[in-house]
Amino acid sequence: MLVNTVMIALQVFLALVGFYQFGLALFGLVRNKTRVTYAPQKSFAVLVAAHNEEKVVGALIDNLKRMDYPKELYDIFVICDNCTDGTAEIARSLGVHACERHNNQLRGKGYAIEWMLKELWGMPRQYDAIVMFDADNLVNTDFLRHMNNDLCDGHQVIQGYLDTKNPHDSWVTASYGITYWYCNRLWQLSRKNLNMANYLGGTGMCFNSELLKEMGWGATSLVEDLEFSMRCVQRGIYPVLNYDAKVYDEKPVSFRASARQRLRWMQGHFTVARQYFFPLLWSGIKERSFVKFDAAIYSISVYSTLIGFLATAAIWIDNIIPADNVFVSIYGYMPLWVSAVVIFASLVMFPLAMMLEGVKSPKLYAQLIMMIVFQLSWLPITFYAFFTQNNKQWSHTQHTRVIRLEEVQSKQV
Repeated sequence: MLVNTVMIALQVFLALVGFYQFGLALFGLVRNKTRVTYAPQKSFAVLVAAHNEEKVVGALIDNLKRMDYPKELYDIFVICDNCTDGTAEIARSLGVHACERHNNQLRGKGYAIEWMLKELWGMPRQYDAIVMFDADNLVNTDFLRHMNNDLCDGHQVIQGYLDTKNPHDSWVTASYGITYWYCNRLWQLSRKNLNMANYLGGTGMCFNSELLKEMGWGATSLVEDLEFSMRCVQRGIYPVLNYDAKVYDEKPVSFRASARQRLRWMQGHFTVARQYFFPLLWSGIKERSFVKFDAAIYSISVYSTLIGFLATAAIWIDNIIPADNVFVSIYGYMPLWVSAVVIFASLVMFPLAMMLEGVKSPKLYAQLIMMIVFQLSWLPITFYAFFTQNNKQWSHTQHTRVIRLEEVQSKQV
């Protein structure tokens, strides 16, 4: 039957994508800790994106003012984007620049960054590089030193190590934490070790100013970080991960808030996939560029998730209905041990990443059970995102907890 042939073809595609990612992940098992260091010489404009963040922005500003970097080499700018609270007043009271933007038509972080960069280019002082954080973040005090090292090494786009500052709050935040440790070690580091492009994570990012002036920001989708990553790869500029430059991001405590945040990510991911998959795939083939091919595959990972959800649902429903089965699983044609190996490999990757990252908390390892629920929840979220992908409305994640860097470091997992 044609429908069965299509189903098998889709399953083969998913299996190849999974095998490809598993193969790449193996290159993240080893970490090279040797680093070249330079004296502080690069100047930075540190941008903090904020929309009604009066509860948390003060902690980040205090954190940034205590960076282990010459104070004359960096300035802090808080982008008060359509704020209706005291974010701007708090920024000014703490002695940093509060840049207020009011535009109800062009809403969202991407538009705010684009506006701020234009403001920066018109200022008397120009900076060697731009660093971007979210208002709910905290950052290790040596962050700018690591960015300085990479810039002096010739890199133009740098992503710091993304961690969570509240993994112990709930099973949802623990799941985010586990996901971050996995992505940092077996997704990002593996690509760094292979000299491939890393992918921006929305915060803890550093950009060469001249590059931004030449390219323009131009990333205004719901996932501006992924969009700018793809623009860079298209131009042959490969973002690089700095594994030692740590940024701590606050994650939603409730499943409902998490689902809303991830829905926005998936909606934006569909937009990026439509725009960049075929151009990157064609460039990768024409230029024989494995990096561009990898970026193309990554851009459509949202479709892989969608196809996986539809195929799995179809097979399960077919098996439940009391009638002859219409669909077959490709694993039905394989020895039982193949299925066992696939399941084992899928399950072992997350605890392996945690061990490699030095996670010691038994409570966080116990959350691996709920991590299965968290991962499965991506399937219906992605399914819904497919039908609502034209919704460009930015949904703000509220942050209300004031956590200081010392608290985060004292609770290191």
